[in-house]
Amino acid sequence: MEPKWSNTVSKRVLLTGFTLCVILVTKPMSAIDIHTEPYMIVENGTTGILRCTFKSSDVVSSSTSVTWSFQSSQPDNPFSKSPYVIYYFSNGKGFPGPDEFKDRLQFIGDINKRDVSIQLSPTQFSDNGTFFCDVKNPPDVKGTQSRTELRVVLKESLPRNNTALIVGAVLGALVVLVLIAVAACVVMRMLHSRHDYEGCTSLESESSQAAQPRKKVESSLEGSRCTSPSGPLQGPVIYAQLDHSGSKNSFHKMEPVVYADIRKN
Repeated sequence: MEPKWSNTVSKRVLLTGFTLCVILVTKPMSAIDIHTEPYMIVENGTTGILRCTFKSSDVVSSSTSVTWSFQSSQPDNPFSKSPYVIYYFSNGKGFPGPDEFKDRLQFIGDINKRDVSIQLSPTQFSDNGTFFCDVKNPPDVKGTQSRTELRVVLKESLPRNNTALIVGAVLGALVVLVLIAVAACVVMRMLHSRHDYEGCTSLESESSQAAQPRKKVESSLEGSRCTSPSGPLQGPVIYAQLDHSGSKNSFHKMEPVVYADIRKN
């Protein structure tokens, strides 16, 4: 029974080993993804930072390497014919390139964070050209290097920052809107005040007109009171014929006789 069991175990071990070998050999390698800024403009004599990051499915190790190359866009520059390596990083150490970049180039990235950026300080007009960033992270070594077109210019040639213009325009529009709102409030308040004033004036005129007839009535009453006599009223005048001679042929003289009205006022 032991030979049969040992043969079975041996077959299973061989089959498992063969399967693992097939999986490891036929494992597809993913391509490393490298990213840089496609275009940059830097003022002459300042610090220019060339960003470069990468994505890899494998863990970063000491075998990960970084290569920066440069090809000048100026025909009379010695680096214009083909890309030249200006910086190399491997096993945790950096190796500077030619003297033109040796004292001005510095590695500022963190390879564990998949950042392999460099900086040039100070930048020169001879730096006009294309910078290439290439990363190898074994076994992830397949990938296309990324490039950045660098342009070094004078301060006067730098593009204007539109952010300040946009912010200024927005603030100006807000100020105009606030002024319009304040003006509208003032006009509405003036119209409201004028309406209230006209209402008060009309009420006063109506009350004055209503008071005038009362004054006329009172004045007429007062006039009548003033013209009325303060003493007893005089009664009607009656004319009577009086005969003083007693004869028939006597001249009859008519004299007025006043009968006083003794009625009270």
